[in-house]
Order: sequence, then structure tokens, then C-alpha cells
Amino acid sequence: MPTASCPPPIAQAPSVQRPATRARATLCTMATPDTLPPSDAPDTTGAQHRETARRALEEVCSGRDLAGIEQVYGARFVDHVNALEYHGTEGARRSVALYLKLFPDLRFEVDEQVTEGNRVASRWTLYGTHRGRRVQLRGIVISRFEDGKIVEDWAASDTMELARQLGVWRSLLLLLTHGRLLRDQGRGARAST
Repeated sequence: MPTASCPPPIAQAPSVQRPATRARATLCTMATPDTLPPSDAPDTTGAQHRETARRALEEVCSGRDLAGIEQVYGARFVDHVNALEYHGTEGARRSVALYLKLFPDLRFEVDEQVTEGNRVASRWTLYGTHRGRRVQLRGIVISRFEDGKIVEDWAASDTMELARQLGVWRSLLLLLTHGRLLRDQGRGARAST
């Protein structure tokens, strides 16, 4: 399908009035499959970034390959997870440890990825069990890359949906039993900056 490439309209000062009878002509260039640049060269950097982001979630964050932390995350890694923030590869270890403590059978599955420049957006689903209740939580993470490694993640998930799936009593018990862990994780993450 052809695509149009038109420049934005030229802004005029509010006091300038154009006659209503005068039409403005706009020249656009049409891109057709014949005039597009060759696309036979694959975007290898984008593909490598997507694979690294997928591996970080599905293998490292799921706890299946903790030794892979240094392979996917840079030394100056910053992880923004909802209200928490972790720094460095040690911060990544603390973040994974928290998830594994809450969900011993933790599994992340990447559902979709979009790449733009040095960033990869990954839409994911978390599967796990907390105190006998199976949960499924959806979220998204935007990973920024430098030198082939993730140096910053911005992640968000629906924590209210998690509370709904766990139920009132399990959610309260989670806060009572792991609230200190969550607070300590937050403090430790901020202290390491």
C-alpha cells in the first residue's frame, strides 16, 4: 500500500487572514513498493535487542538463568518497577529474588515486542502461584539499550488486578508477611544510587 509523506502545514500568525476562495495546494511524495529503499537488509540490531529483552524476561527474570544477568544487563542498569527502583546487576538480582519469593513457580512470557531505535517495548504476562492461588498478571516494560545490553527498564503492571486475583485475605497476608521485604527492597534500591 502506498504511503504519503507530506510536510506539516506552515503555521501562520493568528492575525493573518487568508481569503476563503483561495485553496492551498500541498505537494506530497508517494512512496510505493518500487520507490521504497531496499528492505532485504534485516534490522539485525533491532532483532538482537528484541531477543535480549525476551531473554531477560523469560529466562533471567523468571529465575531460570540467574547467571545470565551480566549478559543481558549493563553494569549501570536502572530498573524502574512500578514504585520501586533497582540499580546495577545486583539490583536486578534483588528484583528477581523478590518476584521468586512471592511466586516460587514464576514464569514470564513475552506476548509482543516493538522496537524503535535503541528501545524495545515488551508486553508480557506473568504466571505464578502465591499461597495456593494461581495468578496471571499482564504488564509492559520498555528497555533501553547501550552496547547490546539493557541499561534501563521502565516496567508497569496492574497491581490492583493482582490484588483482585489473590483475594482480600491473601493480599492482606502478602502485605503483612512481605511488606517489610517490599519496603527493604525499596530502601536498598534507593540506597545503592
